[in-house]
Amino acid sequence: MSGEEKAFQLDDRPLVVGIGGTIGGISSTERALRIALDAAGEQGFRTRLFGGADMAKFPLYDPKAPGRTAEEQEFVDAVRGASALIIASPGYHGSISGVVKNALDLLEETARDAERTYLADMPVGLIATAYGWQATGSTIAALRSIVHALRGWPTPFAAAINSAITKFDAEGGANDPAVVEQLRMVGKQVARFAPLARG
Repeated sequence: MSGEEKAFQLDDRPLVVGIGGTIGGISSTERALRIALDAAGEQGFRTRLFGGADMAKFPLYDPKAPGRTAEEQEFVDAVRGASALIIASPGYHGSISGVVKNALDLLEETARDAERTYLADMPVGLIATAYGWQATGSTIAALRSIVHALRGWPTPFAAAINSAITKFDAEGGANDPAVVEQLRMVGKQVARFAPLARG
């Protein structure tokens, strides 16, 4: 375990976990998610991002598998310890990407948890990025349905980002300040509602 990992585990601030991105490098989806997580971090939360490179290590979810890989277990344990989630998905053919869905399917591991089943009572912020407006709306709707099925609470505001118009940069910004503020609102809302979920 690295010094950074030890410091993370010793930090007792509540945790917001971010899930999202694409395979094949840092994407606009992952950059959008980072902006939202940074806003939650400014509210006093620890943050942990599982991006495309992390999710690419998860095998296709098999509910009958005899065990889980170290990467799968690390992900499930992080979600178990979280006070809130932010999920970001690109819009692929009108819905969420396979890699994000596979990660969410892995949360079946929490189905029999005594303390919290699935995402019960947890605030969940949602972000969709797509090359056009139509897919952003259907992707947000799909994410809301999944979060409801997992017993979580989608926050009132979700960010829909048209990546044909909005361009993100490596410094953590975007060419449209209004989009940055929308993403920051997602992070601020999960931070605001997380204390209610812990009560």
